[in-house]
Amino acid sequence: MDTAAGPSPGTSAGSGSGSGSGSPACMLTGSSRWVRLNVGGTYFLTTTQTLCREPKSFLYRLCQEDPELHSDKDESGAYLIDRDPVYFGPVLNYLRHGKLVLNKNLTEEGALEEAEFYNITSLIKLIKDRITEREAKSMHTPLKHVYRVLQCQEEELTQMVSTMSDGWKFEQLVSIGSSYNYGSEDQAEFLCVVSKELQNQSCGNTSPPSVKAKVRRCGAVLINNGALPI
Repeated sequence: MDTAAGPSPGTSAGSGSGSGSGSPACMLTGSSRWVRLNVGGTYFLTTTQTLCREPKSFLYRLCQEDPELHSDKDESGAYLIDRDPVYFGPVLNYLRHGKLVLNKNLTEEGALEEAEFYNITSLIKLIKDRITEREAKSMHTPLKHVYRVLQCQEEELTQMVSTMSDGWKFEQLVSIGSSYNYGSEDQAEFLCVVSKELQNQSCGNTSPPSVKAKVRRCGAVLINNGALPI
């Protein structure tokens, strides 16, 4: 059984015989030949059978001790690979059972970078197919418009409209018909309607009820003032 070892080079893992500090990167244990890898400071223990699943890959050539593949070893005899150990785990597991399983904090693009480095052809194809499928699904996902109604004073309008960001767009401006004296000047109040396009990820309504209720209440004000309903 293949095993991922911890960060300590002296930690044994895998079979009962394990591997101690100073042992070679490849060793015979029963009928299996175990290989220890130091990937970005994290140690992995696996077998040559696993690493040789993909012919012509970097790991296959490593096990075959390809003279054209220059690979150093650390003080414990583990092969040194200067790559991300977080992504190497899913790559190694793919070689073990043929399935790509990514934690939610990992991306398919990141896994593709590692698959291309290790030259694992079948994994490269699998990830590219996933990315293509994901992008196609995203293109066919209907957009929904989220509306927000903001109340502001006349002197705040210019700053509010000019500082809108994150995809929000100005839609309508309606005077609510009330004003008050501020010093020697009259200050009118307005309702400013803004909208944003979002990917509709589900069939249900994902808008918070409070926002929806607020839009409905302000929508009545807009209609009464002769504006278009929202």
